[in-house]
Amino acid sequence: MHRLLAFDLGAESGRAILGTFVDGRLTLEVLHRFPNSGVRVGDHLYWDVLRLWTEIKEGLRLAAGHGPLASIGVDTWGVDFALLGPKGELLGNPRHYRDPHTETIQEAAFAKVSPAEIFKNTGLQFLRFNTLFQLLALARDQSPLLAAAESLLLMPDLFHFWLSGVMGNEITNASTTQCYHPVKRTWADTLLGRFGLKPTLFGELVPPGTRLGDLQPALAAETGLGPVPIVAPASHDTAAAVAGTPGQGEGWCYLSSGTWSLLGVELPWPLISDAVQAANFTNEAGVGGTTRFLKNIMGLWLVQECRRAWQKAGHDFSYEELTLLAEAAAPLRSLVNPDDASFMLPAHMPEALRAFCRATGQPEPQEPGAVVRCALESLALRYRWVIERIEELTDQPLRTIHIVGGGSQNRLLNQMTADATGRVVLAGPVEATAVGNLLTQALGLGLIPSLAEGRALVARSFPVERYEPRSPQDWNQAYDRFLRLLS
Repeated sequence: MHRLLAFDLGAESGRAILGTFVDGRLTLEVLHRFPNSGVRVGDHLYWDVLRLWTEIKEGLRLAAGHGPLASIGVDTWGVDFALLGPKGELLGNPRHYRDPHTETIQEAAFAKVSPAEIFKNTGLQFLRFNTLFQLLALARDQSPLLAAAESLLLMPDLFHFWLSGVMGNEITNASTTQCYHPVKRTWADTLLGRFGLKPTLFGELVPPGTRLGDLQPALAAETGLGPVPIVAPASHDTAAAVAGTPGQGEGWCYLSSGTWSLLGVELPWPLISDAVQAANFTNEAGVGGTTRFLKNIMGLWLVQECRRAWQKAGHDFSYEELTLLAEAAAPLRSLVNPDDASFMLPAHMPEALRAFCRATGQPEPQEPGAVVRCALESLALRYRWVIERIEELTDQPLRTIHIVGGGSQNRLLNQMTADATGRVVLAGPVEATAVGNLLTQALGLGLIPSLAEGRALVARSFPVERYEPRSPQDWNQAYDRFLRLLS
């Protein structure tokens, strides 16, 4: 029996999850759960990393009461980073990827280096909050922190450094930065030089499963743990979720459903071409040298922000209540493009959704159920569009969608996804990100021989729920309307 500890930090919440490997199965126990969100200061949005670090230490203390640990690893979202000084000191709070300082930076970047050249060197889809554009925005604004910085650590790398005292840039997260060359599997030094970024900022790249060191002695004493190995898992949450997906054979895609929806397939190599760039797909590193070929979709952020707006107005709906209200609302009445720029950081998400419908000549959803239904149906149709593009670009048919993550609990969206795409949906496990984190730690320790065996273990350990497609004619008509919205 082996106990491993995974910290899984998302944009809305974080968890410390104890994984126990015994008799060819994995069991999970959530030891600590805590909220996470951006903090506004003036016109800017930051992450409160010191509070997150306090929560991590609480998770360590709670884990100490469950016996010895084989290892500890952290995964988080991608692109965001901390800047450190010459002695490893933190230089200010990291910016949140939704901070508005990157709103116009892409235009300035493209004036210096063409999008085609950037894509050729990184294979990454263009999102204004990618690390490259965040750094260029800081340089444009003559940030004294960037000028003083000696090192750049992505969010999980920062926490691994504080845990172990060892710096390293884990590859699955580094590959989200638009500073990484997916073919050479190195930092894209030539491109970074074109933009005048210091090459010394970017440290040693380490693959998932790398043992960085042991828990620092003072921290071990403070939390009651011994010299536990710190193992860098697949530290990007989507990479971990894909590793924790129980897909077998061919013809399946993954949909990591949460604040963001990450929809794609696992390939043995990066896919970089003019057609891929035109469709704005991305190539990110996976476990075992694989490539996650995918597209970012706005995801359940649409619903989360609606809920936040209604809470401020005194209506504290649970997600379950909102799903029930959406289920009772009229179907396929109003649709939006979930990835429209107006939904990135709106002042009031329900009004932003209504404004899109108003501008496109559709009925404006008024009641909460209608608003949420509009968001969910639009996501399901966006999934169909992305899957069709994947099939075109990879020349492989996709028959099954594995939905994992917190969004896999939304049965209404799962059924809508099956209906809209005409494909079988298999939902679960909910904690796929933590599962993938634990699996890649176990791979690094030699407790599991291969990723394929790890996925077989996941299939034995966690049930999935099956959804069959229904009502194709209604959804086909809605898809035609949706395509007109995209154009």
